[in-house]
Amino acid sequence: MSSSSSDVVVNPAPAGPAAAPRALPNGLAAFLVFLASGAVLVLETVSLRLVGPYVGVTLQVTSSVIGIALAAIAYGAWTGGWLADRRDPRGLLAPALVLAGIATAVTLPVVRYAGEVLRGGAASAILLLTALAVFVPAALLAAVTPLVVKLQLADLRRTGQVVGRLSGIGTLGGITATLVTGFVLVAALPSTVILIALAVLLGVTGLALGFHLRRQEGGGLPGAARTKATLAVLGLLGAGLSAVAPNPCDVETAYHCARVADDPSRASGRVLYLNSAEHSYVDLADPTHLEYAYTQWIGAAADVVAPAGRRLDALHLGGGGFTMPRYLSATRPGSDNVVFEIDGELVELDRRLLGVRPGPGLRAVVGDARMLVGGEPTDSRDFVVGDAFGHLVVPWHLATREMAAEVRRVLRPGGWYVQNVIDYPPGRFIRSELATVAAEFRHVALVAPAAAIAGQQGSNFLIVASDAPLPVDALTQRLGRLDAVPDLLAGEVLAAFVDDALVLTDDYAPVDQLLATA
Repeated sequence: MSSSSSDVVVNPAPAGPAAAPRALPNGLAAFLVFLASGAVLVLETVSLRLVGPYVGVTLQVTSSVIGIALAAIAYGAWTGGWLADRRDPRGLLAPALVLAGIATAVTLPVVRYAGEVLRGGAASAILLLTALAVFVPAALLAAVTPLVVKLQLADLRRTGQVVGRLSGIGTLGGITATLVTGFVLVAALPSTVILIALAVLLGVTGLALGFHLRRQEGGGLPGAARTKATLAVLGLLGAGLSAVAPNPCDVETAYHCARVADDPSRASGRVLYLNSAEHSYVDLADPTHLEYAYTQWIGAAADVVAPAGRRLDALHLGGGGFTMPRYLSATRPGSDNVVFEIDGELVELDRRLLGVRPGPGLRAVVGDARMLVGGEPTDSRDFVVGDAFGHLVVPWHLATREMAAEVRRVLRPGGWYVQNVIDYPPGRFIRSELATVAAEFRHVALVAPAAAIAGQQGSNFLIVASDAPLPVDALTQRLGRLDAVPDLLAGEVLAAFVDDALVLTDDYAPVDQLLATA
């Protein structure tokens, strides 16, 4: 009896701080971690589309988004854990979610206003714009998991189990959000709708969680009224800014921010903008009108390959505004034009606003040109037009030697491959692309303005390639009839221009780095 009584006296319940905050129900804890982690990945995926119209969708941009998102997760988790040890996590969870929702909504106007100032491909502009798109909301969301973990660690004997389970649930949330966003949401909804919906989901979840926790506490949490008022003001401000922010898109497809504008100097002229850059010009009344210099060069090449009126079997890698397919159909009746265009919504936009009328002589095939060209019969085309490169976006797999070999296979003997390339001083990409095409084709020429060849300005460059000798004199003569006569390089002069440039391959094609101007 005395021994038993002594045990009670010697081992009292430890004295210490107030009891730890009550744990959340396991289902609620799992939901919060799943939602917060998934929301970060939705932000990361959609932010690529938000910044694309201003800085492109290059490897540097993708790397920047991933790096900034990881930095936000690291700092958010660190800060969330630090706060969880000093404050009651139950009073922090709801504000974190609501603030993350507000920050997500504010991302839209912030990126669109800042994008107009930071437009271009400079590394500093890319890093700053992606940070504005991702960092704050991602950091707030990353703080949720350590706050939840702190609440659930009521039994130190189950620490590993609790942390492991919630960590796994967070990872599953990220995986689910990545797949759903990439395969479903981006294809079905504009980025604006996705972000606003995510902001609303986070805000509503935060408010509902706050209400639930206050009911459990039997009263308001400290400072609840002031916090609610502050968040309400911030929410209204974010919604107002989103409503008036400039939107660079008329139509947001799965691949492009697209807009069609009238040409004030030509009643029937239309300009197609993709990712805020002029991409194509179409004259609705005159399909033979070629506005841009590089399209005139392609038209000149077509005239040399096949005089006007003689049909051509042509393959177009990239549709854009369908300027060249319409031109060849109009100038060479009976021609067969097949267009590989990855963006089906852009093809539909062309039908509605740019007068594209597919038929027996003009067929649009939606899909990746690299995949589709592999299914084309050997020796089936007279003329292949490569026009899939934008001023900020280059699909690298269309720029490699392996792609050039596929094009050569598809061309008939004596057929021509003309490829539009956009580059800027110091011109590393155009030299590498010339070296790449020359690795597969015996005869290559370059058409471009003299100032661009001299490295004084950025420009379109047209590579002309064939296995048969190119009629350089005839092409030079035809180009000489244009209002702005370009230079044509071939032979030893072209070889000196290319020098020892890198040949791009599927294994090594650093096109984004070659395009970098600084």
